Amino acid sequence: MIDHRKRPLYDALVAYSKSTVTPFDVPGHKMGKGIHPDFINYVGENIFKMDINSLQEMDNLSNPEGVIKEAEELAADLFDSDHAFFLVNGSTSGVQNMILSAMNPGEKIIIPRNIHKSAINGLVLSGAVPIYIYPEICTEVGISVGTSVHETLQAIDENKDAKALLILNPTYYGFSTDLKTIIDYAHQHNIIVLVDESHGTHFYLDDAFPDSSMTIGADMATLSIHKTGGSLTQSSILLHNKGRIPVSRVRSVINISQTSSASYLLMASLDIARHHLATNRNLIQNVISLSNFAKNEINKLPNLRVVDDSNVWVKDEYTHDSSKLLVDVSRLGKTGFEIYELLKQDYNIQLEFGEALVVLGIISVGDTLESVSTLIKAFQHLSKRFENANRIGIPENTKQKPAIKKTPREAFFAETEYIDIIISEGRIAGDQIMIYPPGIPLLVPGEVISKEVITEYLKYIEFGKKVVGSYQNGTVQIKVTKEI
Repeated sequence: MIDHRKRPLYDALVAYSKSTVTPFDVPGHKMGKGIHPDFINYVGENIFKMDINSLQEMDNLSNPEGVIKEAEELAADLFDSDHAFFLVNGSTSGVQNMILSAMNPGEKIIIPRNIHKSAINGLVLSGAVPIYIYPEICTEVGISVGTSVHETLQAIDENKDAKALLILNPTYYGFSTDLKTIIDYAHQHNIIVLVDESHGTHFYLDDAFPDSSMTIGADMATLSIHKTGGSLTQSSILLHNKGRIPVSRVRSVINISQTSSASYLLMASLDIARHHLATNRNLIQNVISLSNFAKNEINKLPNLRVVDDSNVWVKDEYTHDSSKLLVDVSRLGKTGFEIYELLKQDYNIQLEFGEALVVLGIISVGDTLESVSTLIKAFQHLSKRFENANRIGIPENTKQKPAIKKTPREAFFAETEYIDIIISEGRIAGDQIMIYPPGIPLLVPGEVISKEVITEYLKYIEFGKKVVGSYQNGTVQIKVTKEI
């Protein structure tokens, strides 16, 4: 009988930290004795007493048989899966482990083009061949809402030799599509279904959210428990349902890339977060209430509106995660980039993201009525501050579909050089270029660089966005393959 009141790993770690053991193993700070006093004085000494190495009584993440195994079994139960694997390198490793578990070199994987950079790196590592599905664009605010059921099923029909399908649930902006129809159709064609569910931990905890993938039959999913579930940054869980991918293959793949010195602080935070979510369902109810409160208050403002699945310009097939507060700020006469910066500089509010016409805030288990009210008051003040502004124009979205000349792996390992982006049109990208956040690539290794991509890149630079995959040395330099 599963008892979610148990906290096997967390409680074992706390007990060990209280012991009188004299350590002659690693880590070398010896339960905090070798740490600078300033650090200890700021964070407290117990955190260092819990920072230990794998010990017999504390189990081993590479081959769990004790308290880690029990903690993973409890997580598997909460998240409706046959197996759960604790990860200490974030969902980046989870997404890559899914791809490596499912794919062999040269096999096809159907994948959204708006996927996170970790998936592209998974293609480089695995040698899998991507078949991209391009997301639908909400032209009203210039963002992608996801890949449609029609486009996904069509991709399956046109690539019945594909080995796997990767789905986002939800997208970075919080949109999900009809997951069950896609999963069932893929399985009818013997295609493995992998789900990047990094932003969907809470989907498993209340029916008010979009469907959770493992509950309706996905083969594997990655959850960033730290994003919305309350664990420490870099801690995630990889979920697995038996049938299409052997669990032994998953364990072997994880052990190839995961450190053999896994942080017990990260693992214990996963265990205690699972316990907290499972035994305090009012946490999620509070998220729902606060999200609805925020949406209602912001929608009262004449020049602001929340973007979700109730808007007329979003197709009925999409559902939206209410905890993702996506706000159209175009009627303030400012871009989302500018409002993002204004909220930080003038109101001391840190949002998740700013785009051309929208900003994104995330409401989670750590929020209160006070914190959400602070955000609402800031939006109210901005609404009054810019009440006579003209709306920012809707950005042109050309839905670029770059030509592909090489697989991501071929391009990544090809002989490359750096050139000025201004003269890069027609060259083949040798590395990813992305805006962070959200980490969705503008260019993928192996794609032909177009004039439109160059223009979009320079636009982001103009707005001061952080661009990863290039460097500035007087001019903007990007990596391209020497072979044209």
